Amino acid sequence: MDGTTPISEVYPLSPLTAEEIQEAVALIRAGIPDGASARFEMVELAEPPKGVVRRFRPGDPLNREAWVNAYHIDRPGVTRCRVSLSEGKVVSQTHLPDAVPMIAPVEFMEVENAVKADPRFVAACARRGITDMDLVTADPWSAGNFGIAEEAGRRVSHVFCWVRNEANDHQYAHPIDGLNATVDINTGEVLEVRDVGDVPIPKAPWNYDRRYQEVVRQDLRPINVVQPEGVSFTLEGHRLSWADWTLQIGFNAREGLTLHDISIAGRPVLYRASIVEMMVPYGSPDGRHPRKNVFDVGEYGIGRLVNPLELGCDCLGAIRYIDAALNGRDGEVETIKNAICIHEEDMGVAWKHYDFRLDTTEVRRARRLVISTIATVGNYEYGYYWYLHLDGTIEFEIKATGVINTTACEPGKPGPYGVEVVPGVLGQIHQHTFCARLDWAVDGDANTAVECNTEAEPMGPANPYGNAYKMGETVLASEAEACRKADQASHRYWKFKSAEKTGLTGLPTAYKLLPTDVVTPYISPDGPSGRRAGYTFQDLWVTAYDAEERFPAGEFVNASDGSDGLPAFVVGDRDLVGTDLVAWHTFGLHHIPRPEDFPVQPCITCGFKLMPVGFFDDSHLRDLPWARNAASCHAG
Repeated sequence: MDGTTPISEVYPLSPLTAEEIQEAVALIRAGIPDGASARFEMVELAEPPKGVVRRFRPGDPLNREAWVNAYHIDRPGVTRCRVSLSEGKVVSQTHLPDAVPMIAPVEFMEVENAVKADPRFVAACARRGITDMDLVTADPWSAGNFGIAEEAGRRVSHVFCWVRNEANDHQYAHPIDGLNATVDINTGEVLEVRDVGDVPIPKAPWNYDRRYQEVVRQDLRPINVVQPEGVSFTLEGHRLSWADWTLQIGFNAREGLTLHDISIAGRPVLYRASIVEMMVPYGSPDGRHPRKNVFDVGEYGIGRLVNPLELGCDCLGAIRYIDAALNGRDGEVETIKNAICIHEEDMGVAWKHYDFRLDTTEVRRARRLVISTIATVGNYEYGYYWYLHLDGTIEFEIKATGVINTTACEPGKPGPYGVEVVPGVLGQIHQHTFCARLDWAVDGDANTAVECNTEAEPMGPANPYGNAYKMGETVLASEAEACRKADQASHRYWKFKSAEKTGLTGLPTAYKLLPTDVVTPYISPDGPSGRRAGYTFQDLWVTAYDAEERFPAGEFVNASDGSDGLPAFVVGDRDLVGTDLVAWHTFGLHHIPRPEDFPVQPCITCGFKLMPVGFFDDSHLRDLPWARNAASCHAG
């Protein structure tokens, strides 16, 4: 079942095709001032209104539109355009003089090459005994907004540096501490080379590549996932059906994988779900390390960094893949083969009971549908995994792997802001803070958010034995009330209830958001990074739906000042009772590196769960068939 999936049927929320991207670029080149010399930050589907989507039936005519962000390297700002592909015209264009385009993948090497050609940088390397510049690497980071006058009005990248022992060596084992540079991405000008400190460069090799793998263990035998009768899901274009789930799979350069129109048993649950930001702040005040505070979604575009997945390696079993078509900086179409993986996984026992009086046993097995992508952002890999379960649960999991970002230290003297993972190599404390945008539609658009807390009854006449505890609910009636923190002490979760439909017991049908991996932010909200990351200071935000409010740190994040995003969205304190709601959940990883995280980091995970609460009238698993797996056998 491997191979790419053709787009046989275009739905309103299907991603733009390669042909549509080409058409949008051509319309911009002809339709805006100096369009012939424009560069393209983003070409993405302009999603139609919800009413249009819900009224659509296969075969209906579609007005396909695209959002296009175009810019010129000789002037500031971004021109944001809406293009009608059906009518062949630019519908609207707005020049935003303060917007700064993201950093494109092609610019990573342009920045590095500019740095390595600068005489000041070459001299700094020579001072450290480095003469072969081909062995030097300079990772381009978004520069943030630190109020530096020389960077004002420019599109800037700041670099951190390493050196390889030889061409295929593991660069992050050999950090060059105290050597940084700042580059104007548009012009290629190196604005600054900073050369301070004399911490020795660690020289010991710590390679993980198979070409260096001298010992390979022989005690692991293959595990095969076999589905002799085929898979249980169907995929038509980007429309996916499995068990009683249906949904539309989307993809764009900024968010990467998106899910739309998610329903179970013919009933809507979510209109749209995606991870809309990832911010990684590092905790060291030393040198230029405070600038290590990157918004990987808003400043790079996680979709542009997605890997082409490999059958039998990234994805195991009977697989269906979907390719992704994106725009390059010059408007050309770039296709990522096998960008999205879809497959089923066994999940052990779904439920079991042994009736000791009747001496009967009933057991059913669970499985889940997996929709996934993996992106590489410099040193880190991020696997995005959406899981659909048979009981109605939706789960999201991030798997973070790759290589920790490193700097050098004097052996045995790592300081308080990191861990010495091998002699002379420091892994700094940092966090990976994600934000999920969940556009709820629990049995329709009219929903209400409720906070649920468990509390113990005080011991007394009503609780004479001290064993009583109960769960209480508080309606989050407005946006100001719905800026919330998780609380493990009260086992807090949030419920999103239908305002129109009730279940068998008379209570509103609902889904709950279970926050399993919240993180405490340690950056100050008054610092240059904290001002831009206002969304990270709450674990939940709930807003009234607004199609223009798409990203928690704002529409244009690169070099932003923090004035756009969730804190600004909720200033109006809109009513949230019985209306169209969007939940924004902040979660992540608090990462204090370990020696076991180097030279390559085993997957560490975080995520959240969305679970039905009174959405069904029973467990929703009674209809699972009893079966004995014929392929199972006694070991040995």
